[in-house]
Amino acid sequence: MMKVHLRKKKLKTGRQSLYLEFYKGVKTLSNGKVKHLRNYEYLQLYLIEDPKTTAEKKKNQEQLELAEQILAIRKAEVYQGRYNLKNDTKGKVGLLDFYVQKKEERYQSKGNYDNWDAAQKHLEAYCSPSITLDDIDLDFIKGYKKYLDTVAVTQSNKKLSQNTKNAYYNKFKACLNAAFEEGYLNENYIKKVKGFSAAESTREYLTSDELQKLSKTPCPIPLLKRAFLFSTLSGIRWSDINKLKWSEVRDEGVDNSGNFIFRIVFQQKKTEGVEYLYISQQARELLGERRGPNDRVFKGLKYSAHMNLQLLRWCMFAGIHKHITFHSARHTNAVLLLENGADIYTVSKRLGHREIRTTEIYAKIIDKKMKEAANLLPKLNLDLM
Repeated sequence: MMKVHLRKKKLKTGRQSLYLEFYKGVKTLSNGKVKHLRNYEYLQLYLIEDPKTTAEKKKNQEQLELAEQILAIRKAEVYQGRYNLKNDTKGKVGLLDFYVQKKEERYQSKGNYDNWDAAQKHLEAYCSPSITLDDIDLDFIKGYKKYLDTVAVTQSNKKLSQNTKNAYYNKFKACLNAAFEEGYLNENYIKKVKGFSAAESTREYLTSDELQKLSKTPCPIPLLKRAFLFSTLSGIRWSDINKLKWSEVRDEGVDNSGNFIFRIVFQQKKTEGVEYLYISQQARELLGERRGPNDRVFKGLKYSAHMNLQLLRWCMFAGIHKHITFHSARHTNAVLLLENGADIYTVSKRLGHREIRTTEIYAKIIDKKMKEAANLLPKLNLDLM
């Protein structure tokens, strides 16, 4: 079995560099000589060779303790099946069988499951059913990426969009990452191949004036109007508004300034993260009269083509000729918050984004509008003499 040791190497600077040695045994070469097989991981941790002060001794101790912690982690990883110590039986598992297994683990998340299912059809078109995880190498991965980029088409026989290629490749990447983590692969080749970059999509939103006009315009479905406007004021997704129950709506009284405090505590359907979201009094009023704890707040709200059509008709009645979807309400909330002084970190937290970069697209929208505003001023007939 592979052994992992913490080693020290003296540097010309007088310090000692700490590194890990992975000893994998010996190999007899064709000339009869024996070669010791070793790999190394340099930790970027250093010891002062002859510490004199208390501070130097403390620094050495901290560096050594950190190196020992990394050593313990690497030893655990060896036992878990990494570093060429995978179970040979596992490597014989079919790639497509393993992919299906990972797909089924996502069954509870419909959108994600459907994406995995769609990506599977292209993986099946690219590789033989007899391909095992042992057969995966750099050429296989590069070949699949090239297939998605140049060969794969949609059901309507069109080339895949940049974002679709990115999404499908990421499912394949997640599959191979899982195979490595679970000891089916001895090397994670997927890390050596750069994926597709996602194209920046257009995020349609309403300006504050457009939102005001829409709020004054009658909607064919009043329930849809309340839900959409609530989303613009809270930033909550359709899926979370649709399942929102009264037990998740908290009327928390009045603060020291006499302002009413309202909060929603719910689990995001998309990320499964629990959110604690304060909402305004106007947003609370859109929810209506409180009912039973297990009653849905927007009872009767359903996602359908008819509902989407009514939303577009409502916008047209208000004189808004944009392709507005229910998700546009969430975009509107983010843009309006940033326009009115909220910092990007706060907006990111309110929207429940896991990464700040997801929110940064809205900052770009604001920046673009600021640039456009610079040219809105009238041109002066200047005379500087």
